[in-house]
Amino acid sequence: MRAITIPEPGGPDALVWAEVPDPEPGRGEVIVDVRASAVNRADLLQRQGLYPPPPGAPAYPGLECSGVVSATGPDVTGWVVGQEVCALLAGGGYAERVAVPAGQLLPVPGGVGLVDVAALPEVACTVWSNVVQLAGLTKGETLLVHGGGSGIGTFAIQLGSALGATVVATARAAKHGPLRELGAAHTIDYREQDFVEEVRRVTDGRGADVVLDIMGASYLGRNVAALATGGRLVVIGMQGGRKGELDLGTLLAKRGTVAATALRSRPIEEKAEIVRGVREQVWPLVEEGKIRPVVDRRLPMADAAAAHRLIESNEHVGKVLLTVP
Repeated sequence: MRAITIPEPGGPDALVWAEVPDPEPGRGEVIVDVRASAVNRADLLQRQGLYPPPPGAPAYPGLECSGVVSATGPDVTGWVVGQEVCALLAGGGYAERVAVPAGQLLPVPGGVGLVDVAALPEVACTVWSNVVQLAGLTKGETLLVHGGGSGIGTFAIQLGSALGATVVATARAAKHGPLRELGAAHTIDYREQDFVEEVRRVTDGRGADVVLDIMGASYLGRNVAALATGGRLVVIGMQGGRKGELDLGTLLAKRGTVAATALRSRPIEEKAEIVRGVREQVWPLVEEGKIRPVVDRRLPMADAAAAHRLIESNEHVGKVLLTVP
C-alpha cells in the first residue's frame, strides 16, 4: 500500500507519498481501507519532529479516517467486512489502509457521505470529551470557543449551540459570517478586539461558563479573567506556548477550574469510552442535522503538502480532507 511518510522532519515538502508494508489486524483490531483522512494541527507538529506518535501507533500522520472494513482480527464483534465506518486514530490515517482498535470505530451517521465523515471523529471526540464530559456544559450557559474557524472550533460551535448554550467564538473577521451560520451568537476578532471585554459585554458582566482553548500560555491569564464564577477553562492546545503565569487569586475568587487534556496519548480503553459517548450523544445530533461536518476543501492524499500549507496559512474554515481514490 501507499502512505504519507516523513523520511526527515521539516516543512510540508518533507511529506512523501511512498510504498509501505500493509498493516495486519491484531487482536481486537480491524483493517480499514481508507477513503479519506483529515489534517489536524498535530499532524503539522509530527511532520516537524515535535510530536512523535505514541508507542505502537503507525509512523504515518493522521488522527482520523473514514473508509470500509476490509478485514477483522480475533475477538472483534459488531463490525463486518464491507461495512462503512469512520475512526479515531493514534496515527496512520494518511495511508491507503490502517489498523484500528474496534473500540475506536464509529458507524457513518445518516445524511453524511463516506468522504466527508472523515472530518468528524477527532473533533467530535476532542470537543465532547472536554466540553461535555469534563467541563459539563449545560443548557443556558455560555461557551467561549477560541479558534472558531478551525475544525475543533466549527464543531464546538455547533455542539454548544445544539446543547442550548450561548456560543461566543474568536476568529479572524473574515470568518465571522460562516461561524454565525453555524450557531455562534457572538463573534470576536481577536486581532482587533479584547476578547475578555467582549465576553463580559455580551454576558452582562458574568463571563464565560466554559472556555475551550487551543492557545495555551499566551491566553492563560485572559482566559481566567474571562471566566464566570464557577467557570471551567479547558486547554487542549499550545499554539501560544507552554508556560504562562496564572493568577491564583483571581481563580480562587471565581471558584474556577483549569484543566488540560490530550486525546492522542490516552489508553485505548479511555478512547473507547469517549467514542461510545460520542456515538450515544453526538451522532443523533448529526443525524438530526444539528451538527454537520464543515469541510473547507478536499485534496488527493498525494497532495498532503499543499493541505499542510493551507492549515499553516489559517485561511481555512473547518477541516481540510485528504482523499484516497
